Amino acid sequence: MVRGIVTYPADVLTKPTDRVDVVDGEIERLIKDMFDTMYHAEGVGLAANQIGVPLSVMVIDTTPKEDAPDLKLVLINPEIVSSEGKIKYKEGCLSFPGLSVEVERARKVKVKALNEHGEPIEIELEDFPAIVFQHELDHLQGITFIDRLKGWRRRIALEKYRKLQKEAQRV
Repeated sequence: MVRGIVTYPADVLTKPTDRVDVVDGEIERLIKDMFDTMYHAEGVGLAANQIGVPLSVMVIDTTPKEDAPDLKLVLINPEIVSSEGKIKYKEGCLSFPGLSVEVERARKVKVKALNEHGEPIEIELEDFPAIVFQHELDHLQGITFIDRLKGWRRRIALEKYRKLQKEAQRV
């Protein structure tokens, strides 16, 4: 089922999510809805709080991105074990429709989490998949990509987003 995507500045986007204790039918339905919603919005990643559910669950599918590896993941209670390198990328966000900003992130991350079956997994992600993962992990921690910007870059991005919101309301 496609759910509505929460947009900034909603409170659910600015607070850390709760850990998932048990992967049950409710979590399985949430995961399916997250994929449906992400695909409908033409995204490559989605955190549960972006659909108003404050749980530590994310989905990623980089398959639609031409120059990225085909990767489809469900990560529950994800954590970064280690990271290395730096990469800058102009990111968009489903919770900030129409806005894109350049963000610096780790080029490579080692991640531990639970999969959709509640089993512990550990994976390494590099380049675009690492960027998507870190973007979604930020969401789960109550951080938006705007929070990664400092000073005038942050002010300009927020002004641009407010302008985009006003234009969307006129349509």
